Amino acid sequence: MMREKRENLCVTVPTLFRCPISMDVMKSPVSLCTGVTYDRSSIEKWLSLGHATCPATMQTLFSTHTTPNLTLRRLITLWLSHPGGTPTPPLSLPTSISKQQVREVINGALNCDSLAKIIHFMKVSDDNLKFIAFSDDAVSNFVEFFGSCKKIEACELIVEILDLILLENGAKEKFNSLILKSDVDCLSSFLLILREGSMESKIKSARILESIAFNSESQLKIAEKEGILYELYTLIAVENDRLAIQAALSSLLAISSSRLVRKELIRFGIVKRIGEILSIFDFSSTVRAVIEKSLGLLEMVATCTEGREGISEDEKCVAEIVKRLMKCSNVATEHSITVIWSVCCLARDRTAQDKVMQVNGLTKVLLVMQSDCSVSTRQMCRELVKVLRVNNSKSCFASYETMTTHIMPY
Repeated sequence: MMREKRENLCVTVPTLFRCPISMDVMKSPVSLCTGVTYDRSSIEKWLSLGHATCPATMQTLFSTHTTPNLTLRRLITLWLSHPGGTPTPPLSLPTSISKQQVREVINGALNCDSLAKIIHFMKVSDDNLKFIAFSDDAVSNFVEFFGSCKKIEACELIVEILDLILLENGAKEKFNSLILKSDVDCLSSFLLILREGSMESKIKSARILESIAFNSESQLKIAEKEGILYELYTLIAVENDRLAIQAALSSLLAISSSRLVRKELIRFGIVKRIGEILSIFDFSSTVRAVIEKSLGLLEMVATCTEGREGISEDEKCVAEIVKRLMKCSNVATEHSITVIWSVCCLARDRTAQDKVMQVNGLTKVLLVMQSDCSVSTRQMCRELVKVLRVNNSKSCFASYETMTTHIMPY
C-alpha cells in the first residue's frame, strides 16, 4: 500500500493542467482576456487584491471577467479519472486524431467527448480547420445536433465549433443556409446559451447570430424568436465587458432593420444603456469599436419617434454624444451628427437643443463641418448650426453665415 502511494506521488502532471499561480492541478480552469488560463480560486484571489494585470504576462487587463475553459476542464477530468492515475492520456483525449477518425466521429453519435476531440483537431492547424469547415456532412451534422441539443455544455461546445467554422472564408454561405432551415431549431439553442452559458459562449453566440442575419428574412426570423432580442440587450445591460458589449451591439445592429425591433429595444431601455456605455468607456483605440457600434445603434433607434424622444429625455445621452464629436473616429463622429440632427432638426426638440448648447455643441458642430466629413454629414451640420444659432442669439456665433467655408472667431 505504501509503495502504491509513493508511485502515485510520482505521477507527472501535464504542465497544461497546472495553474500558473498555485502550480496545482486546476479544479475550475478559467481564462482571462489575455488568453491565459488559471484555476478560478487562484485568479479570483489575485484580482481581489486589486491587481489589474495578468499574472503570467503582466499585461494590463481591459476586463477582469473570466470565462470557463470547458475543453481544458474536460481534459483534466478525463486525466484524473484514468485508472491508476497514470500520466498517459486516455484514448478519448484528442491528442493525435486523424482525418479518418474525425470522419468516424462526425458520422457517429455526437456527444461532449467527441465534440472536444473535434475542437482540438480544428485548432491544431489551418488545414484541419478547412477540412471541417468545407465538409458538407460535418457542418450539417453539427447544425442538426445543435438544433436538437438541450444540454448547455454540449451546446457550448457546438458553438465553439461553429465559431471556428465561420473563420474560414467561403464557409459562411453554406453555414447560413443550414442553420436557419425551417426544420432545425437552432435559435432555441442560442437562446439557451444566452441565458445560461459562459460569457465566452455568449459572445460567440452573438457573433454567430450577427453572421446569419444576412438578409431581411433571416433578420426577421431571429428577431421574432421570443427571448433572443432581450437576452442580447441584457448582455449589453448587465456587463461592462468590452468584448461582450461589442459582440451584442454588432448582433443587434444586424437584426434591428425593422421598426418593430427598434421600438422593442427602446422599450427595453437601450437609449439609457448606450448613454451609460458612452460615459463608462474612454476614448482609447481599444474601445473604438464599442463606441462606433453604440452610436450606430443609437442612429438606428433615432429613426423612430420613440427613439428620438428617449434620446432627448435621457440625462446623459445627448451630452455624451456631443463629447464624442471629433474624439473617437470619423465613423463615430458621423453617427453622432446624425443622432444630434435627428433630435434637434428632425424632431425640433428644444430640450435636446438646449442640452447640445450646454456642452459647447455649436462649436463642435462647426468644427465637424470644417473637417473631412461626408457631404451628407456636412449638410446636417449646416442645418444644426441654423437651429442652434436661433436658440443662442446672444452667442458670438449669432452672425455666422452658414454658407461660408471658415469659422469666424468673433
